[in-house]
Amino acid sequence: LPSAWLTGNLQLLSAFPTRLFTTKSFCIQTSSSVVHLGSPVTASCVIREDCPLVIGRAVHILWRLGDRFLPSSPVANESGRVSEVVIPSFNHTREFLTCCVRTSTYQVLEGVEIRAGYPPEAPQNLSCQTNLTTPNTLTCSWDPGQQETLLDTEYTLHTEIRDSNENHTYELLPGVHRYTIPRYGFVLFSDVKIYVKAVNELGEATSAPIILEPVSSAKFDPPTILKIQAVPKRYGCLKLSWSLSQQQVWMRNLQLNLEVRLTTADSSQRREQPILVNRVRPTRSVDRCRLLHGTQYLAQIRVRYQQSPWSEWSSSQSGVTLESAPTGRLDSWMRVSGDHMNKQHNILLFWKPSKQFRANGQNVSYIVSVKKQPGEDGKVCSTMGNYCTFQLPGGAKKVYLSAVNAAGKSSPTEVCMICFVSVARAVISDVTVIPQDDRSLLVQWRSLLSSSLTGFVVEWSPLLQTDLFFTQFELTARNQTLLVITDSFEPYKPYGISVYPRFKDGIGLPQTVNAYSRQKAPSMVPKIQIKKIGKSHVEFTWDEIPLNQRNGIIQNYKVFYCDTKGPISVVNADLEKRRVVLRDLNTVSLYEAFMMVSTFGGSLNGSTIHFEIDSFVAVVAIVPVSVIGLFFMVIFIAMTSFSNNKRLKGHFWPAVPDPANSSIKRWTSESTQPNPMYLSHLSFLDDPVKLSKEDDDPWLSAEDTSDLGESICGSPFIPGYSGSNSDSVPYVTVTFSGPCSSPTPKDPHVYLRSESTQPLLETEESFSPKCYHNIASVGMQSEQRFFGPSHDSVPERVADPGILCDDFPFLRALSLRHTEID
Repeated sequence: LPSAWLTGNLQLLSAFPTRLFTTKSFCIQTSSSVVHLGSPVTASCVIREDCPLVIGRAVHILWRLGDRFLPSSPVANESGRVSEVVIPSFNHTREFLTCCVRTSTYQVLEGVEIRAGYPPEAPQNLSCQTNLTTPNTLTCSWDPGQQETLLDTEYTLHTEIRDSNENHTYELLPGVHRYTIPRYGFVLFSDVKIYVKAVNELGEATSAPIILEPVSSAKFDPPTILKIQAVPKRYGCLKLSWSLSQQQVWMRNLQLNLEVRLTTADSSQRREQPILVNRVRPTRSVDRCRLLHGTQYLAQIRVRYQQSPWSEWSSSQSGVTLESAPTGRLDSWMRVSGDHMNKQHNILLFWKPSKQFRANGQNVSYIVSVKKQPGEDGKVCSTMGNYCTFQLPGGAKKVYLSAVNAAGKSSPTEVCMICFVSVARAVISDVTVIPQDDRSLLVQWRSLLSSSLTGFVVEWSPLLQTDLFFTQFELTARNQTLLVITDSFEPYKPYGISVYPRFKDGIGLPQTVNAYSRQKAPSMVPKIQIKKIGKSHVEFTWDEIPLNQRNGIIQNYKVFYCDTKGPISVVNADLEKRRVVLRDLNTVSLYEAFMMVSTFGGSLNGSTIHFEIDSFVAVVAIVPVSVIGLFFMVIFIAMTSFSNNKRLKGHFWPAVPDPANSSIKRWTSESTQPNPMYLSHLSFLDDPVKLSKEDDDPWLSAEDTSDLGESICGSPFIPGYSGSNSDSVPYVTVTFSGPCSSPTPKDPHVYLRSESTQPLLETEESFSPKCYHNIASVGMQSEQRFFGPSHDSVPERVADPGILCDDFPFLRALSLRHTEID
């Protein structure tokens, strides 16, 4: 509407009674207001009489906050054109409040934007630190407060240098609470006042100012240890020479505070609190005394100026104090074995430093002697380790243990031999081990009361290490039944822990347990092996898990099994026997099974196996005794039939002849049937009457002899003779030009190997068989021949060649053949 027609007046009263937000302008002009979040807000709207929009009409004024109408009350006046609204608690960070009049539609007359938030808090924890590297700067930071203002808040950093009366103001970007002052904004050795101011539309706040000398807030670079060495003629002292970094060496004349941290090289003794040295210049060295003799130390230092932050620790440098002779006694423990009746004792002696012992040197060795003043004649052992094995000399009841270094030797520690003799007394029970952390274990035990009991020995060692160097022990009093042992225990590795009782006259029987500082699931699961299957059960066994793969104490073996239809069943196995039997199984089902191995640290499942109950085993278990007898009777009849039928027997079990073990018997002309003969197959070959000169070689005249001649086994003298087409297999062919009884021919006889592919024996080689030896009777003179190539044996000429046929069984058979032909 034109301003000449309508003028609006909107008043806002916030929770602060001293402030009144009023808009007196045309109805379309307004200003924004800011209030405290959650405070009440009051607004009024006034419509002038000459407003054309309401002339001659009843006026009804409405209020709307955002898109929500608010209840209002008209102010008591004649025209009724003034309205007020009260918002009890304004909980919006930003919203529009409008005044409307209702005619045919809703008409907005006036509006105002209301914003809410909080005034700023005073900045907290203002601190500044000087950077001494080039270029020098001073960086300050602060905490804006816990409460968010919800309004735009501006922060400014203010500095006032007292000596020069210079003031600087640094404006920060929104949301930034850190600022770095350049070098021109401060003086290193002059005090400066620094504070931070926060301002928004609801107010302002200023931090507490700090006054500092910039150099006193500087964090120095880590210093450098130039040299560390022993102080001459002063035991337990070290001298340190040091300097500042190269960038800060120009401040070498400042008096600084210095801290020295010393640690033994083996980290067995550490000074927890650093040693403070006040007001020292880098040009001066520092002496530290009351240290261990002959000990290597690692030193570190750090510096600061007055109350400035400490620098970082320097790198480590090592030094060794002067050596002196070892002092204090050694704790000892031994195991005694051998023949006590014959006074032959084998000693395994362990030792370790007591709390009072000081090695006072780098290279320390130990001597065990039967004499108090050790010498070469009484020394039984010398080593740089922590144990020694030796045989106790006869009559010795004590040994003496001494520590030796380059500066001298310690006073000898007396070790009583009788005190460590084994006695058969058991008073220890219920040994338990509870891990405390990765480096310590709590050992507890129970003990029976005994008047001769003097204490206990707790011994432990890693089970995966065989070297006795790793064996450790602790001695306890007789009234102590628990001990925390500390060592470099490796997780998942087994340790053997034994508790021995000590008596006045010896060492009692120990109790030993295995322990782990930390456990987890085993690294492997053993493979299940089927040992036996019954008609309704199966027995499983498995191997033991290797010690290095257990990763903890095995708590149980569980076997899970099921068939294709049934539910899963679980059986717990015996830990010692490592076996389990699954019972009540069905013969018609296929089963699958796997094993789970558990420790206190977890479980691991193995691979799955499949098995089924053999139905044959189940059937045999219920077969009657009569059926079993019938079965054996059938077998007996079959075997009898095979033994009586030679042809059937020969088909299933063919006889393989052996020429070297063949024999033949003589028979007379009156006998129509010869006696049984045992010989290899022998074929006869008749030479042609005349041979040409080029064919007189018998090897060329018998290229294929496998089907020539007649086998003795198939000859007319034997029933069932079938000639050359017999099933007999010829093995040897003998050729010569005259009968056995004729004079000896000029040319030697020839014996040929048959071409049969059937081997003579299983071990027969591919070449011709060895010569057959025919041993003549004592006193008989003959020409002796052998089966085999003619060149392998040289004939021996003797007096009577006619006896050859009587002594050679194969030639005797040839004699019979030629007689019949004649």
